[in-house]
Amino acid sequence: MDTPTTGASSGTQGGITAGRLTPDAYAANFADLHPPFDPHEAQVAADRCYFCHDAPCVTACPTSIDIPLFIRQIVTGTPDASAKTILSQNILGGMCARVCPTETLCEQACVRELAEGKPVEIGRLQRYATDHLQRQGAHPFARAEDTGKRIAVVGAGPAGLACAHRLSMLGHGVALLDARPKPGGLNEFGIATYKTTGGFAQAEVEWLLRIGGIALQNGVALGRDFTLESLLSEFDAVFVGVGLAGTNGLDIPGIDLPGVDDAVDFIAALRQSDPAAVPIGRDVVVIGGGMTAVDAAVQAKLLGATNVTLAYRGPQARMKASLYEQELAAARGVHVLHEAVPVAVEGAGRVAAVVFDRPGERVRIPADQLLLAIGQRLDPAALPPTQGGKIVVDGPGRTRTPRVWAGGDCAMGGDDLTVTAVAQGRDAAMDIHTSLMR
Repeated sequence: MDTPTTGASSGTQGGITAGRLTPDAYAANFADLHPPFDPHEAQVAADRCYFCHDAPCVTACPTSIDIPLFIRQIVTGTPDASAKTILSQNILGGMCARVCPTETLCEQACVRELAEGKPVEIGRLQRYATDHLQRQGAHPFARAEDTGKRIAVVGAGPAGLACAHRLSMLGHGVALLDARPKPGGLNEFGIATYKTTGGFAQAEVEWLLRIGGIALQNGVALGRDFTLESLLSEFDAVFVGVGLAGTNGLDIPGIDLPGVDDAVDFIAALRQSDPAAVPIGRDVVVIGGGMTAVDAAVQAKLLGATNVTLAYRGPQARMKASLYEQELAAARGVHVLHEAVPVAVEGAGRVAAVVFDRPGERVRIPADQLLLAIGQRLDPAALPPTQGGKIVVDGPGRTRTPRVWAGGDCAMGGDDLTVTAVAQGRDAAMDIHTSLMR
């Protein structure tokens, strides 16, 4: 059995071990990926904005935040007004400032990026403004007069939270129902720890709920504790934002060996634990090519794994993870293997190696831990009609079931981003309001 390289072991599971590093190493490894600006840094960064009239960064933002305006408000010394500009379009603007792939959205479209190869740091400026406001504790929005309408929002992830908040602002009563023990969805359970530190995900949810009019209930699931029919008999409308809680499997010999784990579960466990308590192997292989795969691989390295290989079955150009995230993985010591098709997991009672077919060769990679990040899917439940593994929607989230809307990763048209889910939840809320008040 492996032993820790440094520090004291805090627990073992077969060939993987917790507590490989010193406390100082864990603190450094899981510190904020992009530290916040101080006021002077924010001013300098904001001064670089050209304040374009037809700003391409706004078009590139899925929530259509008025980016030149909020940056100008930082320049004029009114960060709270800047935050309200952001939050009026994206109520989870604080989290999106931390986790959005700005390098392929607003910052890629920035005129400074096109002219100089160095965009305005829009994401960090957005974080500066939203953090400043949320530290004040007050909520910048108030509820409209009570409409007497009640809506059930199923799923307290980004789409559900955005929908619930906007409905409450419009004066409706909201029951927010979620299967997990905590709200937040992907933001709480599915994002690398170093991208959102200090319990920010829960703090943001608590701040959001200060709008009032939203009754949160955790530990209740669609298809187990209630159905769409039961909700429709009690509420005027239903929004479904359950995400993709199921995970795809891999049908190859040895896949059931101990030491083969789901990358989503690995990330969730790390998000809810002290890193020193999370067991990790010395030789870790991650199969997948998306953000979950990159997050799992990088965090395996940060937990003390000696060798981490990220294996993707296609060419680099088809990886869903952004080039920035791929380069981050490489910089942290992750070996990325492209065009590697898994064919077998070897081991006598426990995973010992993973075998891949590559063009013209067969590759065997030693592994005492294998993490699978090969896609997520809808859990079987009493859902509206689906197609291709997602809920069919028309326009701003309308499903084929009357009085039922859907948004986020579970619905067609999403691209598995927090910011897109927020936009879909917000837009569905506006459509629900129009429908109910017609």
